[in-house]
Amino acid sequence: MSVLEFRHQKDKRVLSDLAKHLRNHYCEDSAIDALRSGTGYSRTEYLVRMKLPDEQVRPGPSIRSGDFGEILVADYLQFCLDYWVPRTQYCDKAVRNESTKGCDIIGFRILDKDKVSSKDTLAVYEAKAKFSGNRPVNRLQEAVADSAKDVTRKAESLNFIKQILIQKGQAEEALRVERFQCPEDRPYRELSGAVALFSTGCYDARCVSKTNTAGHPNRENLALLVVHGEDMMTLVHSLYRRAADEA
Repeated sequence: MSVLEFRHQKDKRVLSDLAKHLRNHYCEDSAIDALRSGTGYSRTEYLVRMKLPDEQVRPGPSIRSGDFGEILVADYLQFCLDYWVPRTQYCDKAVRNESTKGCDIIGFRILDKDKVSSKDTLAVYEAKAKFSGNRPVNRLQEAVADSAKDVTRKAESLNFIKQILIQKGQAEEALRVERFQCPEDRPYRELSGAVALFSTGCYDARCVSKTNTAGHPNRENLALLVVHGEDMMTLVHSLYRRAADEA
């Protein structure tokens, strides 16, 4: 098990960059004006009312924490572990105050784009966030339990990613996904991951240490990760506000 501390600081430039990164998961900046056309909304109003999870109306706050946690894990896979991680699920939400369906985060690593290798790797991670409250809850155990379900929903999630990439005209990227759709014909390594994200005030190391992975179907290749940081829900709300205000 790895434990990381997320040390965010009040750096306006960094926070603006992070807010833009967050916003573009839901709506690319280049598309906002076309999408808001006819609504009578400003860019900020369009994002707040049509795209971003609500700050106060339930389940908006919990959707925000869940989405932000998943995006943080996707960034970890991409920038720390060197996977390609498509960001397709948030922009296609029909209802902004709903969580995305399927596997939380999928990353791809292809050693040689010109040939298939059994050493190519598919990483499928599940993330659970607890950014408010002070009662210890073993969200890592919940992430392990959800990760065990990815065996059955992986195919649908891969199909969805490929579908969105094709719709966006990204044929080369869609072929990268296709490489992993038939493991019987094109074997690859599969890494599972379970991640718990906490605001430090509700993180209990002893509680998390009791996590049991015995029933996981890919337990030999299961990575466990805990991330905690101070006042995470405050950070999340401030980033969503900034994402809308700076569009």
